[in-house]
Amino acid sequence: MAQMTREKTEHAKDEQQLEGIFERIMPHLLNLYGSTATAKDFEIYAPHATFEDPLMRAHGVDQIKSSFYTLPKVFGESRIVEYTVKENVIGPGKVEIIIDNKQHYKLFGKDVDLTTQIRLNVEDGKVVRHEDWWDKKPLKNRDTVNFPLMGRVAEVTRRGSMLLTHAFMRFGKDPKP
Repeated sequence: MAQMTREKTEHAKDEQQLEGIFERIMPHLLNLYGSTATAKDFEIYAPHATFEDPLMRAHGVDQIKSSFYTLPKVFGESRIVEYTVKENVIGPGKVEIIIDNKQHYKLFGKDVDLTTQIRLNVEDGKVVRHEDWWDKKPLKNRDTVNFPLMGRVAEVTRRGSMLLTHAFMRFGKDPKP
């Protein structure tokens, strides 16, 4: 009985330490998606973090920078206009944050609105995995499609798109202020 109480106390302590992670991360995400990112905004990521959406698959902070520094070059406007959040403690020092949101973009003068789900895996206060599911649909890969070869083609295409973008964006260099 005493051991169960200690385990509950340790788990409650973990949850208490993990509270507030979303409040610390969200302003940076708003900057990233709002095309106003600075080098400081990328400090939320662990060095080995990944970012993936239906167009790109980035590995490491420099590639993640390239992904988000591309937004103002492609879109006249970009921002998250509304969101709701769920936080789940999934283990010691690990949190999953799910952000259901609406994103607004302006492309060639036309308004484009997306309903997405941003999924963040956070370990020890740093984002290690960031996925953006457009229309709240899981990313297509060999595990989520009926024909695994087509899923693998989707993975390779996203990776190739990222590498081209990364080269175009000067390999994740921060823009001059």
